[in-house]
Amino acid sequence: MASKRILLLGGHGKISLLLTPRLVAHSWHVTSVIRDASQTDDILATVEGDRGSVDVLVSSLEDVKSKADAQQVIDRSKPDYVVWSAGAGGKGAPSRTQAVDRDSCIYFIRAAADTPSITKFLLISYPGSRRTKAPWWTEEEWRGTQEVNNGVLKPYYPAKLAADECLTAIASRRKDLHAIVLRPSRLTDEEAIGRINLGKTKASGKITRGDVAATAAELLNSEARGWLDLLEGDEAIADAVKRVIKDKVDCVEGEDVESMIEEYG
Repeated sequence: MASKRILLLGGHGKISLLLTPRLVAHSWHVTSVIRDASQTDDILATVEGDRGSVDVLVSSLEDVKSKADAQQVIDRSKPDYVVWSAGAGGKGAPSRTQAVDRDSCIYFIRAAADTPSITKFLLISYPGSRRTKAPWWTEEEWRGTQEVNNGVLKPYYPAKLAADECLTAIASRRKDLHAIVLRPSRLTDEEAIGRINLGKTKASGKITRGDVAATAAELLNSEARGWLDLLEGDEAIADAVKRVIKDKVDCVEGEDVESMIEEYG
């Protein structure tokens, strides 16, 4: 695949720090958006010897209050692909989660969709971000998911759901935009194993951040699209990506896409 420019939102997050060198390994250029200039050295340290392939843009996503604000960031970086790996991280009041995980993300989705040169948008989410039981889940799995969504993730769940649904709705209008919602389960800092379960997985499990990063890079280097749940598993990452594309796997199955389009499209 020809060299691409990537806008990486949330560049100092743990997944992003692991993803950056993988994107550069494709001979792609990464613009890493961070909120604090003091984080710059951490970004550049991920690509020692190839720093010319990464630039850092200091811009707080919390300050993005409109589509026009998001468009300014896009216009400065001129990306072909956008990756949203940002979030409030549960820090601060619920209003901060709404401002970053929902509002800012949606502004970037809309700005990206109105930028014809952008052909892919990958959004990091989680398997429980859905309104109805996945058809392949058990009732017990769904009850457990609802308990988590209405408990510890109560501020986070509606924010992520809104962003996931908005991207899905927008992509239904702009058919040439590959919208990828990568939905890893419980994240760990264990050593990556390079083997995953991608697609219609169990409702819960775990996955290393390294394997999330590797999967995201592989998806961006493919023709994948749709919602894809992610756990650790037994399948090599490249093989898993090829399989979900071949079988047209999309974990949006069971959700009301038409309602998403009415709300956000």
